[in-house]
Amino acid sequence: MTDLGEIKKIVAKSVWAHEEIDFTPWLAREENIAKLGKEIGLELQVERVEVPVGPYWADILARELQGGYVVIENQFGKTDHDHLGKVLTYAATLGASAVVWIAERFTDEHRKAIEWLNEHTSVDLNLYAVEVELWQIDASKPAVRFNVLSKPTNIARQANVAKSTAPLSDARKLQLEFWTEFSKKLLERKVVPSTQTPQAQYWFNVPLGKANIYLSNIANTADGRIGVRVYLGKKVAETALPQLLVHRSAVETEIGHKLQWNPNPENDDKIISLSREADLYEREKWPEYIDWLVNEVDNFRKAFGPRVRNLNLAQEIEVGQPEAQPSA
Repeated sequence: MTDLGEIKKIVAKSVWAHEEIDFTPWLAREENIAKLGKEIGLELQVERVEVPVGPYWADILARELQGGYVVIENQFGKTDHDHLGKVLTYAATLGASAVVWIAERFTDEHRKAIEWLNEHTSVDLNLYAVEVELWQIDASKPAVRFNVLSKPTNIARQANVAKSTAPLSDARKLQLEFWTEFSKKLLERKVVPSTQTPQAQYWFNVPLGKANIYLSNIANTADGRIGVRVYLGKKVAETALPQLLVHRSAVETEIGHKLQWNPNPENDDKIISLSREADLYEREKWPEYIDWLVNEVDNFRKAFGPRVRNLNLAQEIEVGQPEAQPSA
């Protein structure tokens, strides 16, 4: 007879005595925030723990792929109205693009509230309801599982884009359609685990594993060009660029192209770019353009990703709105 163990669910306080003192620091560790990010489809980088917001404290402030802030609020036990109010207050005060509410158990009312907010708020705010579960087989070590109960869907996000956007010009309509096809191809090829919601703009961002640094892909209808750019935000540009320049020869060998390093030295933010001519009005060429762009995103992530994650960017990070995009 096969001897099987008994699986059981245990309470969070049997592992972490205090939510603030024990669980929040545990979650903020790189390997654990990565597990959460994988479940909700975001690449997260912790910036601060216990951030003051008026008389309250937001548990974790992180960054996501577009450089937007993500507020993570933890709660042992069952969800309550107090924490629902707090997560919305933190999002508004800190200028967050996403809110992750973690609890041991969500009531039906609070889960529905998150779903309703995702359906009715603008594309600039995404909300996630996540239950943290601890499972154990007999006397084994407990295992953590993040059970995502609610998150924004691409259909809802795109519907909100359509509702919140003024009538689009032909060029912006073209960009929206182009990025939609590009996003699909990125996911089909498994170049990235998730993508931003395509929008009617000239850029489409992809993460590189560090706050204030990401790939800013371009589709410029006016200049007739598409391209990939490593975007270094002004908070880190002066520190990051010299460190990356050390690897210039190796990076260009790995990517297979000569790149433009800091083509606009007068700007506070910096870019490292590769581009090519592309007439987006010639739709029959889109498969070629998109394949080229997806291939280069893959190459850039492989070449720059590990180097970006190893950068030494010791500095004081200010809380506020994400930085603006560089000019096209």
